[in-house]
Amino acid sequence: MLFRMNILAIIPARGGSKRIPRKNIADFHGKPVIAWAIEAAKSAASITRVLVNTDDEEIRDVALRYGAEVPFLRPAALAQDAIAIEPVLVDTLGWLKTHEGYEPDALALLMPTNPMRTPEALELAIARFKETGADSVVTVSEARANNNPHWILRKDDAGNVTLFDGTPLKAMRGRSQDLPPCYSRNDIAFIIKPSNLSQDPPNLYGDKVELLVMDETFEGDINTPEDWAAAFDKFRRLRIK
Repeated sequence: MLFRMNILAIIPARGGSKRIPRKNIADFHGKPVIAWAIEAAKSAASITRVLVNTDDEEIRDVALRYGAEVPFLRPAALAQDAIAIEPVLVDTLGWLKTHEGYEPDALALLMPTNPMRTPEALELAIARFKETGADSVVTVSEARANNNPHWILRKDDAGNVTLFDGTPLKAMRGRSQDLPPCYSRNDIAFIIKPSNLSQDPPNLYGDKVELLVMDETFEGDINTPEDWAAAFDKFRRLRIK
């Protein structure tokens, strides 16, 4: 039987995007990009609270307009390009515990740069998390043949070309059907135990990780103008099915 948990959705959104300026609040099919993440989270019945973590006042205002909470602005030291997501989550949980006495049972980390997510996908990921007792559930898509690491090539400092793991090319598997299945994160959701962030080092995954494999049509991480164009077209096709 599934049980009720206090699940906090956190949507991290820096203001300093360089490759696509103001990416998180740029118009995407009639709404700011971040609005799609907020609305999906708010429509997922299992999610208790929806919080946007940002350093940017304009992003804060947009998030509030679409119904998310923004109880504080991210410190500038945690808003730099080189900062990983884990310190941001640690800081958020620390702020909530100190100022509200609030400690969620689980976190739903939702990257705003994949607007393909649906409330149904979030519910599936949360259900998997509850059913398995995993430390984390990560939504993924199966890597297609040429993106499978068993077919990815690398060149070392001496100029020698091998497979990614150092295997000689002559040992490469010849048929895509023979490749071991591998998976790419699609950034739809990471459902995690807060205790993962107390490990050394803090991490999203913990020790027991479950994968929720989704169709590759739900891949849509937007980092470049080319990504934007592909996601924009894919989103349109998904919405008219």
